[in-house]
Amino acid sequence: MARELKTAKLERKVCISEPAQCYHFEFSVEGMKDFAFAPGQFVSAVATDAAGKQQTRAYSLASAPHGNRFELCVNRVKEGFFSNHLADLSYLAPGDTIQIHGPHGLFTLHEPVTDSILIATGTGIAPMRAMAQQLFPVDGEDRSQGKDVWLVYGTRHESELYFRDEFDALAAAHANFHYLPVLSRAEERWQGLRGHVQEHVAHIVEDRAKRLGLTLPQLPADPETSTADLKFDIYAYICGLNNMVSGVRETLTGFGWNRKQIVFERYD
Repeated sequence: MARELKTAKLERKVCISEPAQCYHFEFSVEGMKDFAFAPGQFVSAVATDAAGKQQTRAYSLASAPHGNRFELCVNRVKEGFFSNHLADLSYLAPGDTIQIHGPHGLFTLHEPVTDSILIATGTGIAPMRAMAQQLFPVDGEDRSQGKDVWLVYGTRHESELYFRDEFDALAAAHANFHYLPVLSRAEERWQGLRGHVQEHVAHIVEDRAKRLGLTLPQLPADPETSTADLKFDIYAYICGLNNMVSGVRETLTGFGWNRKQIVFERYD
């Protein structure tokens, strides 16, 4: 069955990292007062290439719902049709439109809200930004219910820490939001965390277990156990390339986490 296409008009485009060629896009959906979606979902963009072939690419929504608008975060890929179609002004300038369908996907926050670890690399930060905006809106009521939320964001270089100022501001404004940028190829002057996200996720889990008086690893949780009955009431949301996602999942299951507590999306 053909999917219903919507027309999205580009309102704003900005390169947020020249070295990584990462672009931030803001769109409005024409003919709609509200474009409803859950933070963590994605839309699929549709266009026809120079050979007349229809191309479709899925992009995570990089913002919480606000009216008929949505935002994307896209790395430009050499010889990649869609990323160049979006990034080049000759193809897409403010006021121009693209076709999309969606929203789609089940990579969304668990309800009710629990303590949560958001783990991302690269443009996997997009759905995490949407989730953070949902929980900690700049102009609105805090929806985090006082739960601790960690954002562990791994990149190679400092120039690839997308939306860094926003996350720093959230952490300054909310004591229960913890922003942990991690660099795997940091320059000597970098004073933050180094290595890979798995190591720092493990530190969060170990510290929490210590505060709860739990010994790790726990016995593997029965997959049928209700999450409401778990002593270790915390969720992990993971988005990035397969190697990172698999590594974090292995780390968490090694601690005895219930599989229901690990929500993930891979974009390769």
